[in-house]
Amino acid sequence: MTGILDQVPRSLPHQNLAAALQEVFNAHHREIDQLNHVPHHEPSPQDNDAGPVPTERSVPMTKAQQQIAHNRAKRVAEYEQAQALCQQGWTIKAISAHLGRHHRTVKKYLGASTFPERPPRRHPLSILDPYKTYVVERWTAGCHSVKELFHEMQARGFPGKYSVVAHYVSRLRPPEGRMTRRRKGGASATPMEVEKPLTPSRATWLVMRRVAKLDDDAKTQLARLQAHEGEIAEAITLTQDFAGLVRQRQPAQLEAWLERATASGLNAFKSLANGIRADYEAVKAGVTLPWSTGPVEGQINRLKMLKRQMYGRAGIDLLRQRVLHPT
Repeated sequence: MTGILDQVPRSLPHQNLAAALQEVFNAHHREIDQLNHVPHHEPSPQDNDAGPVPTERSVPMTKAQQQIAHNRAKRVAEYEQAQALCQQGWTIKAISAHLGRHHRTVKKYLGASTFPERPPRRHPLSILDPYKTYVVERWTAGCHSVKELFHEMQARGFPGKYSVVAHYVSRLRPPEGRMTRRRKGGASATPMEVEKPLTPSRATWLVMRRVAKLDDDAKTQLARLQAHEGEIAEAITLTQDFAGLVRQRQPAQLEAWLERATASGLNAFKSLANGIRADYEAVKAGVTLPWSTGPVEGQINRLKMLKRQMYGRAGIDLLRQRVLHPT
C-alpha cells in the first residue's frame, strides 16, 4: 500500500504500519464481514447498549459451509495443541512432527496470541469495472437502451459480451421498492451505486486514509469499524496515533507510542515497535526532518528499469548515456 500515508517520508515504516494493521484485521475478518450486513439506518450492535439484541433465525449450512466449519475447527484444535506443547517445552520441530504440519505453520500458531483466521478470498475483477462509471453517467443522462450503451462501450474498447452489460444495467433499473439515492431538493432519483464491501484490505485503507479525503460511504464504513471494541479498536487507535505524530511531526510522542505498542496485546504491533527501535534514530529523523528519500528512491527505480530494459543487449556506455541524457 505504497503512499498510503499522504505526504509521509518514505523512510518511515508506513508500509509496515499498514501491514501490521491488516494482519490484525485478517485475524478478525469474520467480524469485519458482519459489518457489511448492518443496515445503514441502524447503529452497529456496539453502539446500542440500551436493550437486548434480537436473536436471528438460524439458517442451515450448506455442505460447503459445513466442510469449511469442520476444517476451521480442526485448525483451532491444532493451534491449541501447539500452544500447549510449546508451554511444555517442546521445540517447533518436535511440534511440527507431532502434528504433521509444516514448521512455518507451527511457527505461525505460536506467534499468534489468538487463533489466526484465514483471510477471505478476493473476488476477481470484472471486465466491466473500468466502464461502470460511464454506464452510470449515461444512464443518469437518460440513455436507458442496453443496445445503445453496449455499442458505445464497444467503441470505447469494451471487450465483453452484450449479456454482461444487460445484467449490470438491470441493476440500475430499480424495481418497485428498491432503494434509490435522491439528490438534494428531491427532484430526481439517481441509481444507487453498490457500496464496496468492507474487507480487511479496504478496512486498512479506510483507517490509513485522511478522513477529509473519504466520501460519505467510506466515512460510514469507517464509523462502523471504529464502533468495534477489543483488538480492532486498539489497532485502529495505534495506527491513527502513529499516523498523526508522523504527519504533524511530533517526535516527542514517538517513544510513548512505542511503549503503548509494546504493551498492547497485538503481536503485529509489538513486532512493528521492535523494528522501529532497531532503526530508532533513522525513524526519529524521518519524523523530525522535512526531507524525504523519495526523489533518491525514484532515481534508483529509474536506473533499475533502464538496466533491465537493456539486459543482455547493451553495455555500460549506452546505459550511461541513457541515464545522463534521457529522451
